[in-house]
Amino acid sequence: MLLALVIPLALVAAAYAIALVREAVARRAGPSVEGLCLGAVTNFLDTLGIGSFAPTMAWFKFRGLVDDRLIPSTMIAGHTLPAVIQALIFLVLLGVSVDPVLLAGCILAAAAGAVFGAPLAARTRIWVVQAVVGVALVIAGTLYAATNLDLMPGGGVATGLPLPLTIVAIVASAVFGALLNFGIGNYAPTLLMLSLMGMDPRLSFPIMAGGSALAGASASFSNLSSGRLNLPVAVGIAIGGIPAVLIAAFIVQSMSLTWLRWLVVVVVAYAAIVMFRAAARGARRAP
Repeated sequence: MLLALVIPLALVAAAYAIALVREAVARRAGPSVEGLCLGAVTNFLDTLGIGSFAPTMAWFKFRGLVDDRLIPSTMIAGHTLPAVIQALIFLVLLGVSVDPVLLAGCILAAAAGAVFGAPLAARTRIWVVQAVVGVALVIAGTLYAATNLDLMPGGGVATGLPLPLTIVAIVASAVFGALLNFGIGNYAPTLLMLSLMGMDPRLSFPIMAGGSALAGASASFSNLSSGRLNLPVAVGIAIGGIPAVLIAAFIVQSMSLTWLRWLVVVVVAYAAIVMFRAAARGARRAP
Protein backbone atom coordinates (compact mmCIF):
# COMPACT_ATOMS: atom_id res chain seq x y z
CA MET A 1 0.00 0.00 0.00
CA LEU A 2 2.86 2.39 0.83
CA LEU A 3 4.40 1.91 -2.62
CA ALA A 4 0.97 2.50 -4.15
CA LEU A 5 1.07 5.99 -2.60
CA VAL A 6 4.75 6.84 -2.93
CA ILE A 7 5.12 5.99 -6.64
CA PRO A 8 2.07 7.96 -7.89
CA LEU A 9 3.02 10.87 -5.64
CA ALA A 10 6.55 10.93 -7.08
CA LEU A 11 5.17 10.77 -10.63
CA VAL A 12 2.69 13.60 -10.00
CA ALA A 13 5.48 15.66 -8.43
CA ALA A 14 7.73 15.08 -11.45
CA ALA A 15 4.94 16.10 -13.83
CA TYR A 16 4.21 19.21 -11.80
CA ALA A 17 7.89 20.16 -11.59
CA ILE A 18 8.16 19.89 -15.39
CA ALA A 19 5.03 22.01 -15.83
CA LEU A 20 6.32 24.64 -13.39
CA VAL A 21 9.73 24.87 -15.09
CA ARG A 22 8.16 24.95 -18.56
CA GLU A 23 5.79 27.77 -17.56
CA ALA A 24 8.62 29.73 -15.90
CA VAL A 25 10.79 29.42 -19.02
CA ALA A 26 7.92 30.33 -21.34
CA ARG A 27 7.09 33.44 -19.31
CA ARG A 28 10.77 34.21 -18.55
CA ALA A 29 9.90 34.25 -14.85
CA GLY A 30 13.08 33.72 -12.86
CA PRO A 31 12.83 32.98 -9.14
CA SER A 32 12.26 35.96 -6.88
CA VAL A 33 15.10 36.40 -4.35
CA GLU A 34 12.57 37.25 -1.65
CA GLY A 35 10.60 34.16 -2.64
CA LEU A 36 13.73 32.01 -2.29
CA CYS A 37 14.35 33.27 1.25
CA LEU A 38 10.68 33.01 2.22
CA GLY A 39 10.45 29.47 0.88
CA ALA A 40 13.55 28.40 2.80
CA VAL A 41 12.33 29.79 6.12
CA THR A 42 8.67 28.73 5.92
CA ASN A 43 9.34 25.21 4.64
CA PHE A 44 12.05 24.65 7.22
CA LEU A 45 9.51 25.51 9.92
CA ASP A 46 6.80 23.54 8.14
CA THR A 47 8.86 20.35 8.33
CA LEU A 48 9.28 20.87 12.07
CA GLY A 49 5.50 21.17 12.46
CA ILE A 50 4.82 24.91 12.67
CA GLY A 51 3.19 25.17 9.23
CA SER A 52 4.01 27.26 6.16
CA PHE A 53 0.77 28.83 4.92
CA ALA A 54 0.08 31.28 7.75
CA PRO A 55 3.63 32.73 7.89
CA THR A 56 3.68 32.96 4.09
CA MET A 57 0.31 34.74 3.95
CA ALA A 58 1.36 37.13 6.68
CA TRP A 59 4.61 37.97 4.88
CA PHE A 60 2.83 38.47 1.55
CA LYS A 61 0.45 40.94 3.18
CA PHE A 62 3.09 42.67 5.29
CA ARG A 63 5.33 43.26 2.27
CA GLY A 64 2.60 43.70 -0.35
CA LEU A 65 4.48 41.06 -2.31
CA VAL A 66 1.50 39.37 -4.00
CA ASP A 67 -1.93 40.63 -5.02
CA ASP A 68 -4.57 39.48 -2.52
CA ARG A 69 -6.49 37.43 -5.08
CA LEU A 70 -3.31 35.57 -6.04
CA ILE A 71 -2.15 34.77 -2.50
CA PRO A 72 -3.73 31.27 -2.20
CA SER A 73 -2.73 30.09 -5.69
CA THR A 74 0.82 31.47 -5.39
CA MET A 75 1.30 29.76 -2.02
CA ILE A 76 -0.01 26.44 -3.27
CA ALA A 77 2.14 26.53 -6.42
CA GLY A 78 5.25 27.43 -4.44
CA HIS A 79 4.84 25.08 -1.49
CA THR A 80 3.75 22.00 -3.45
CA LEU A 81 7.20 20.62 -4.35
CA PRO A 82 8.63 21.08 -0.82
CA ALA A 83 5.45 19.43 0.49
CA VAL A 84 6.05 16.47 -1.82
CA ILE A 85 9.57 16.04 -0.40
CA GLN A 86 8.08 16.16 3.11
CA ALA A 87 5.41 13.64 2.14
CA LEU A 88 7.92 11.17 0.71
CA ILE A 89 10.11 11.45 3.83
CA PHE A 90 7.22 11.04 6.29
CA LEU A 91 5.59 8.25 4.28
CA VAL A 92 8.82 6.24 4.25
CA LEU A 93 9.66 6.90 7.92
CA LEU A 94 6.18 6.78 9.50
CA GLY A 95 3.66 5.74 6.86
CA VAL A 96 4.14 2.04 7.44
CA SER A 97 2.77 2.50 10.99
CA VAL A 98 -0.48 4.15 9.89
CA ASP A 99 -3.65 2.25 9.02
CA PRO A 100 -3.46 2.02 5.20
CA VAL A 101 -7.18 2.72 4.64
CA LEU A 102 -6.99 5.89 6.74
CA LEU A 103 -3.72 6.98 5.13
CA ALA A 104 -4.75 6.43 1.51
CA GLY A 105 -8.33 7.61 2.06
CA CYS A 106 -7.35 10.95 3.60
CA ILE A 107 -4.64 11.69 1.03
CA LEU A 108 -6.83 10.89 -1.99
CA ALA A 109 -9.80 12.76 -0.48
CA ALA A 110 -7.67 15.89 0.02
CA ALA A 111 -6.58 15.73 -3.64
CA ALA A 112 -10.19 15.33 -4.83
CA GLY A 113 -11.29 18.27 -2.68
CA ALA A 114 -8.53 20.44 -4.13
CA VAL A 115 -9.60 19.66 -7.70
CA PHE A 116 -13.22 20.61 -7.02
CA GLY A 117 -12.25 23.66 -4.97
CA ALA A 118 -9.89 25.27 -7.52
CA PRO A 119 -12.55 26.56 -9.95
CA LEU A 120 -14.69 27.72 -7.02
CA ALA A 121 -11.83 29.83 -5.67
CA ALA A 122 -11.14 31.25 -9.15
CA ARG A 123 -14.75 32.49 -9.47
CA THR A 124 -14.96 33.94 -5.96
CA ARG A 125 -15.02 37.73 -5.51
CA ILE A 126 -11.77 39.26 -4.30
CA TRP A 127 -13.27 40.60 -1.04
CA VAL A 128 -14.56 37.09 -0.20
CA VAL A 129 -11.07 35.67 -0.77
CA GLN A 130 -9.65 38.40 1.47
CA ALA A 131 -12.18 37.59 4.20
CA VAL A 132 -11.47 33.84 3.99
CA VAL A 133 -7.72 34.44 4.15
CA GLY A 134 -8.29 36.69 7.18
CA VAL A 135 -10.27 33.93 8.90
CA ALA A 136 -7.51 31.44 8.05
CA LEU A 137 -4.94 33.71 9.68
CA VAL A 138 -7.06 34.08 12.82
CA ILE A 139 -7.51 30.31 13.09
CA ALA A 140 -3.79 29.70 12.58
CA GLY A 141 -2.83 32.32 15.18
CA THR A 142 -5.28 30.83 17.67
CA LEU A 143 -3.89 27.34 17.17
CA TYR A 144 -0.30 28.58 17.56
CA ALA A 145 -1.22 30.31 20.82
CA ALA A 146 -3.14 27.24 22.05
CA THR A 147 -0.11 25.05 21.32
CA ASN A 148 2.18 27.33 23.33
CA LEU A 149 -0.30 27.40 26.22
CA ASP A 150 -0.61 23.57 26.18
CA LEU A 151 -4.31 23.81 25.30
CA MET A 152 -4.08 21.64 22.19
CA PRO A 153 -5.12 17.99 22.57
CA GLY A 154 -2.15 15.74 23.25
CA GLY A 155 -3.51 12.90 21.13
CA GLY A 156 -3.30 9.21 21.90
CA VAL A 157 -1.30 6.24 20.71
CA ALA A 158 -3.65 4.84 18.07
CA THR A 159 -2.30 3.99 14.62
CA GLY A 160 -5.77 3.78 13.09
CA LEU A 161 -9.38 4.68 13.75
CA PRO A 162 -12.70 2.78 13.95
CA LEU A 163 -14.61 2.71 10.66
CA PRO A 164 -17.06 5.54 11.53
CA LEU A 165 -14.22 7.87 12.56
CA THR A 166 -12.20 6.83 9.50
CA ILE A 167 -15.10 7.91 7.28
CA VAL A 168 -15.37 11.22 9.15
CA ALA A 169 -11.63 11.83 8.74
CA ILE A 170 -11.76 11.07 5.00
CA VAL A 171 -14.72 13.40 4.42
CA ALA A 172 -13.05 16.13 6.49
CA SER A 173 -9.85 15.71 4.44
CA ALA A 174 -11.82 16.41 1.26
CA VAL A 175 -13.10 19.64 2.83
CA PHE A 176 -9.57 20.59 3.92
CA GLY A 177 -8.35 19.96 0.36
CA ALA A 178 -11.02 22.28 -1.06
CA LEU A 179 -10.19 24.99 1.48
CA LEU A 180 -6.54 24.78 0.45
CA ASN A 181 -7.53 26.82 -2.60
CA PHE A 182 -8.51 29.69 -0.31
CA GLY A 183 -5.21 29.68 1.57
CA ILE A 184 -6.33 27.57 4.54
CA GLY A 185 -3.57 25.02 5.18
CA ASN A 186 -4.53 21.46 6.05
CA TYR A 187 -1.79 20.79 8.64
CA ALA A 188 -3.37 22.40 11.72
CA PRO A 189 -6.96 21.17 11.17
CA THR A 190 -5.80 17.65 10.30
CA LEU A 191 -3.53 17.42 13.33
CA LEU A 192 -6.28 18.78 15.60
CA MET A 193 -8.91 16.41 14.21
CA LEU A 194 -6.78 13.26 14.39
CA SER A 195 -5.46 14.12 17.86
CA LEU A 196 -9.03 14.56 19.15
CA MET A 197 -9.84 11.15 17.66
CA GLY A 198 -7.00 9.56 19.64
CA MET A 199 -4.35 9.18 16.94
CA ASP A 200 -0.65 9.37 17.73
CA PRO A 201 0.23 12.95 16.66
CA ARG A 202 3.47 11.80 15.02
CA LEU A 203 1.48 9.57 12.68
CA SER A 204 -0.54 12.56 11.50
CA PHE A 205 2.51 13.85 9.60
CA PRO A 206 2.39 11.39 6.66
CA ILE A 207 -1.36 12.06 6.34
CA MET A 208 -0.94 15.84 6.50
CA ALA A 209 2.06 16.02 4.20
CA GLY A 210 0.72 13.47 1.72
CA GLY A 211 -2.63 15.24 1.49
CA SER A 212 -1.00 18.65 1.14
CA ALA A 213 1.37 17.44 -1.58
CA LEU A 214 -1.19 15.66 -3.75
CA ALA A 215 -3.86 18.33 -3.23
CA GLY A 216 -1.37 21.11 -3.98
CA ALA A 217 -0.21 19.48 -7.20
CA SER A 218 -3.81 18.82 -8.28
CA ALA A 219 -4.85 22.44 -7.72
CA SER A 220 -1.68 23.99 -9.14
CA PHE A 221 -1.97 22.53 -12.64
CA SER A 222 -5.05 24.65 -13.33
CA ASN A 223 -3.49 27.74 -11.75
CA LEU A 224 -0.39 27.36 -13.94
CA SER A 225 -2.39 26.97 -17.13
CA SER A 226 -4.57 30.01 -16.34
CA GLY A 227 -1.72 32.20 -15.07
CA ARG A 228 -3.60 32.97 -11.83
CA LEU A 229 -0.46 33.28 -9.68
CA ASN A 230 2.68 35.30 -9.11
CA LEU A 231 5.07 32.95 -10.90
CA PRO A 232 8.47 34.43 -9.87
CA VAL A 233 7.49 34.27 -6.19
CA ALA A 234 6.08 30.75 -6.54
CA VAL A 235 9.22 29.49 -8.30
CA GLY A 236 11.39 31.13 -5.63
CA ILE A 237 9.43 29.47 -2.80
CA ALA A 238 9.71 26.08 -4.49
CA ILE A 239 13.47 26.31 -5.09
CA GLY A 240 14.23 27.71 -1.64
CA GLY A 241 11.92 25.28 0.13
CA ILE A 242 13.29 21.94 -1.09
CA PRO A 243 16.77 22.08 0.54
CA ALA A 244 15.20 23.61 3.67
CA VAL A 245 12.93 20.56 4.03
CA LEU A 246 15.90 18.20 3.73
CA ILE A 247 17.92 20.15 6.31
CA ALA A 248 15.03 20.21 8.78
CA ALA A 249 14.18 16.52 8.30
CA PHE A 250 17.67 15.00 8.43
CA ILE A 251 19.93 17.51 10.22
CA VAL A 252 17.95 19.65 12.65
CA GLN A 253 14.96 17.28 13.19
CA SER A 254 13.64 19.21 16.22
CA MET A 255 14.09 22.56 17.97
CA SER A 256 12.26 24.78 20.46
CA LEU A 257 9.60 26.71 18.56
CA THR A 258 7.72 28.37 21.42
CA TRP A 259 9.03 31.92 21.02
CA LEU A 260 8.89 31.64 17.25
CA ARG A 261 5.20 30.70 17.45
CA TRP A 262 4.52 33.79 19.57
CA LEU A 263 6.26 35.92 16.97
CA VAL A 264 4.17 34.31 14.24
CA VAL A 265 1.00 34.98 16.29
CA VAL A 266 1.81 38.71 16.37
CA VAL A 267 2.62 38.90 12.65
CA VAL A 268 -0.41 36.82 11.70
CA ALA A 269 -2.72 38.98 13.83
CA TYR A 270 -1.47 42.12 12.08
CA ALA A 271 -1.94 40.54 8.64
CA ALA A 272 -5.44 39.35 9.56
CA ILE A 273 -6.51 42.85 10.59
CA VAL A 274 -5.20 44.33 7.35
CA MET A 275 -6.91 41.60 5.32
CA PHE A 276 -10.26 42.09 7.08
CA ARG A 277 -10.08 45.85 6.45
CA ALA A 278 -9.43 45.24 2.76
CA ALA A 279 -12.33 42.75 2.62
CA ALA A 280 -14.67 45.25 4.33
CA ARG A 281 -13.75 47.96 1.83
CA GLY A 282 -14.28 45.57 -1.06
CA ALA A 283 -17.65 44.41 0.29
CA ARG A 284 -18.86 48.03 0.55
CA ARG A 285 -17.86 48.71 -3.05
CA ALA A 286 -19.36 45.49 -4.41
CA PRO A 287 -22.75 45.78 -6.17
